[in-house]
Amino acid sequence: MIPSGRAALVLLGLVIVLWGLNWPVMKVGLEYIPPLLFTSIRMVLGCLCMVIAAAIMGQLRRPYRDEWTLVFGVGLIQMALFLGLVTIALQYVPAGRSSILAYTTSLWVLPIAAMTLGETLTRPRLLGFALGIGGVAVMFNPFGFDWTSPSVVIGNGLLLLAALCWALLIVYVRAQRNQGPPLTLAPWQFGIAAVVLLPIALMVEDAGTVEWSDPVLLGILFYNGPLATAFPFWAIITITRALPAVTTSIGSLGVPAFGVAASAVLLGEALTGTNIVGLLLIGAGVATVTLADRGRRNEPGSDSAVSTENRKS
Repeated sequence: MIPSGRAALVLLGLVIVLWGLNWPVMKVGLEYIPPLLFTSIRMVLGCLCMVIAAAIMGQLRRPYRDEWTLVFGVGLIQMALFLGLVTIALQYVPAGRSSILAYTTSLWVLPIAAMTLGETLTRPRLLGFALGIGGVAVMFNPFGFDWTSPSVVIGNGLLLLAALCWALLIVYVRAQRNQGPPLTLAPWQFGIAAVVLLPIALMVEDAGTVEWSDPVLLGILFYNGPLATAFPFWAIITITRALPAVTTSIGSLGVPAFGVAASAVLLGEALTGTNIVGLLLIGAGVATVTLADRGRRNEPGSDSAVSTENRKS
């Protein structure tokens, strides 16, 4: 059932809150559990929830042969690599800043799609890209960034690498003709991520140090599994069926904004001028690109738009 426009907007607002709040929640979670193990359990819980959801909706089945490339691509790059890199980076980078850098993904899609899919770099698209890159430059300026700290450099670099990997996947998905029903493929994608991440986590991290009975950790894991992973996945599918893509895309910019605010309130992170200006420029860049793509979709014979992906943390 497709909700009304008002109900879909409420649902979008709930997703923004859940994802935005998850940045400081993950930051706290890393005090109780190593990053790869954290991500692995998140994928396991997400998989279980999506199995139940797909079964209830009558969409639980094995992927067809031509759907497996998408299953592995999303499972390995989006869920395992992207989330793994982001969670590792959160050990070294403030949660608010991490949420901003992770949302640069849509900016990197633009040049990659132009080089690989032949999409046109129109003036509005180039303007949006320039605004976004300006925001990244502001966040990495010598006066607002500690280049002398290896952990800070590595953490910020991992966030940009994660965003780049996600952008590569977006372009790859755009090139696929058969993308399959999202609820059908999701359990397998989460499952593949868990199967890949869990053995690596057990090999390189010490699970014996985790206090599994700690109520704070249990609450964080519950929040990350059903509430910040499985539910938003279903919600975004529902929202995109009820609202214009441009509304969902630009609305998703509320996630890093809420993440910065929540991190300031819950973790005491400073609302620095660098982060605020960087957020505004990156947000303006993504919004400009999204609006430009909407305009080109309405032009006869225009190429397909660079979509803004929303399933982030």
